[in-house]
Amino acid sequence: MLLVIDVGNTNTVLGLYAREELQRSWRVTTDKARTVDEYAMLLHELFRHAELTFAVIDDVIVSCVVPPMVLTVEGLCRDYFKCQPYIVGPGIKTGMPILYDNPKEVGADRIVNAVAAFEKYKRNLIVVDFGTATTFDYVSGRGEYLGGAIAPGVGISFEALFQRASRLPRVEFSRPPQVIAKNTVHSMQAGIFYGYVGLVDGIVSRMKQEAREEPLVVATGGLAGEIAPASQCIEAVDPHLTLEGLRIIYRRNKAS
Repeated sequence: MLLVIDVGNTNTVLGLYAREELQRSWRVTTDKARTVDEYAMLLHELFRHAELTFAVIDDVIVSCVVPPMVLTVEGLCRDYFKCQPYIVGPGIKTGMPILYDNPKEVGADRIVNAVAAFEKYKRNLIVVDFGTATTFDYVSGRGEYLGGAIAPGVGISFEALFQRASRLPRVEFSRPPQVIAKNTVHSMQAGIFYGYVGLVDGIVSRMKQEAREEPLVVATGGLAGEIAPASQCIEAVDPHLTLEGLRIIYRRNKAS
């Protein structure tokens, strides 16, 4: 089986594939302080709960935006999975031209998302990924990565509001019953939730105007399912887009 690992700033998502079928997926907290052995024990428990062992893993591919975690993941693969992982970055064949001023600056997760979305839809599109940062990535109808935008993520905004406004409480991210809220909690939720919906629709609208075309808009990431129903521009939600992109890139490199 193929183990795909997407290491983000807040969470690490893992998926286990049998050929092209995603069998299991897990989401754990990204913690730079954890050792190789601690991560191994955590994954061992997840695998045990799914009635699996590390012996089922034939290969591993990794997307990582947290540089200190690369050595940890490599150590995990070497010591416990008995393989050398593919790391998405320079030297890895993605099959997608990166038309960026400096292609090395583009986060691995952004490229992986773009590859998966174009492979699935075969058309021009915008991928919106709701992670620690909210990213907007534009892919041409020829399958070229053209660039995009990066905004602070929902969690960052909530945390900043709580920390900098001393009288405001810490609240969960949730769609409030109305925009003209009647209490402080709902007021904060209305501002963040609909503020983010407006941010997404506004940036996507400007991208469409600049590109002078109508791309498909695909959302992924932890909060995509909550924000998409209120958005006027998001047309599809794919929670496993990054995992699928890692599988596709692995196959392209394995074949070559």
